[in-house]
Amino acid sequence: MTDFASLLLPDRGQPAHLIQTVRHKDIDGWLADQPERARAVAVAARFRGKPGEFAILPGAKAEEWSAVAGIPDRTGPWDLATAAARLPEGHYRLAEGDPGAAALGWLLAHHRFDRYRREPEPIPQRILHVADTTPVSEMIRLAEAVALVRDMVNTPAADMGPADLAAATEVVASRHGATVSVVQGDALAKEYPMIHAVGRAATRARAPRLIELTWGDPAHPRVCIVGKGVCFDSGGLDIKPASGMLLMKKDMGGAAHALALAGLVMQAGLPIRLYLLIPAVENAISADAFRPGDVLTSRKGLSVEIGNTDAEGRLILADALSRAVEEAPALLIDFATLTGAARVALGPDLPALFANDDTLAASLMAAGDGCDDPLWRLPLWTGYRDMLKSTIADINNAGEGGFAGAITAALFLGEFVPANIPWAHMDTFAWRPSDRPGRPKGGEALGLRAAWAMLGERFGTAADALV
Repeated sequence: MTDFASLLLPDRGQPAHLIQTVRHKDIDGWLADQPERARAVAVAARFRGKPGEFAILPGAKAEEWSAVAGIPDRTGPWDLATAAARLPEGHYRLAEGDPGAAALGWLLAHHRFDRYRREPEPIPQRILHVADTTPVSEMIRLAEAVALVRDMVNTPAADMGPADLAAATEVVASRHGATVSVVQGDALAKEYPMIHAVGRAATRARAPRLIELTWGDPAHPRVCIVGKGVCFDSGGLDIKPASGMLLMKKDMGGAAHALALAGLVMQAGLPIRLYLLIPAVENAISADAFRPGDVLTSRKGLSVEIGNTDAEGRLILADALSRAVEEAPALLIDFATLTGAARVALGPDLPALFANDDTLAASLMAAGDGCDDPLWRLPLWTGYRDMLKSTIADINNAGEGGFAGAITAALFLGEFVPANIPWAHMDTFAWRPSDRPGRPKGGEALGLRAAWAMLGERFGTAADALV
């Protein structure tokens, strides 16, 4: 992983090139203040201070050149990402001194997923010298958490199966003295029958399992985090077309988010009793695959008719949520790449947020807005519960008619969470379909920073909630 700590250093007056930032509305005044040569270069480069624009400006001497970057009216984490990606290797400082949240984009512009390249292209090291007021350690922690999600999601399913998810959890746990246990085999079939049913068609080497991590003082408030870990989703017997299967290595994106959030909690030492659950499966096809029309018994005891084997994520989450609520947590959060319907409604950038508690929903929305990791709340509209009716079981796993797919999926999960436990469900894409500064095409953390900011505000200090 990128050594982010080497990219932000305290400013002690070291030699460094200056970076100016300009908003489009201020461009005329900025140009008027520039030396003649710098102004001529900016005009020739058609620099107008728009977000993402960038130019190198000459100084009085050849080695005294500087840079200028256009930024939005509202300051955010990606303001310096374009500059960080395009500047030559070297040392830099901002004209205004403190990058604040923009330090995150500076760091992540240096991150690459090059695990499978025979000769990875070297990444120029652009070192930013920052004021003592910059929350350097927090920015590094956030960059590492986002990079972890990206790397895990980008890793092909052949190298990110259920056992690999368990190994990744062990690595994070070992850094913080957390305890990890794994339930699989006959014990899984008995205790978590729907997780077992979804994953049983996979080979023995990729057998399903429930991964559990515990950390913290048992006397502290219990917080449970659950992440959907479908390491590859063929759709099962209701098989996906080739186009729908192409990105299904990312169907464990919820697990990656959950693990990264758990790591942030432990790094910061939040005063909570953390309980992380990752149901890890591959939804494969074999003679032993679960079938449309089967009736499964859940951990909670509810019987579930299978209307569609490609609605498998909610099945494994239901068993994991049933286990989580047995801890009577003060807060329960789950992440899942759950429905295409959420993407149709909100596109790739906005995770759909569902919550049974208005205060929790409001705090997550506010946290997301504050750190430029937005969420959009959709309703747990109980009027659609009838879409999940079964004529032979307690509930069907797939709604009829094709309407409100994200809502009916959330309503299904809600059947396994008591109303008195504050619960938030994030239906996230975990993928970026096109490049943006600091945010390459591929795996992406969407909703992670919002959840972390909320937890920091609720259980930590103001510093813990910084973006």
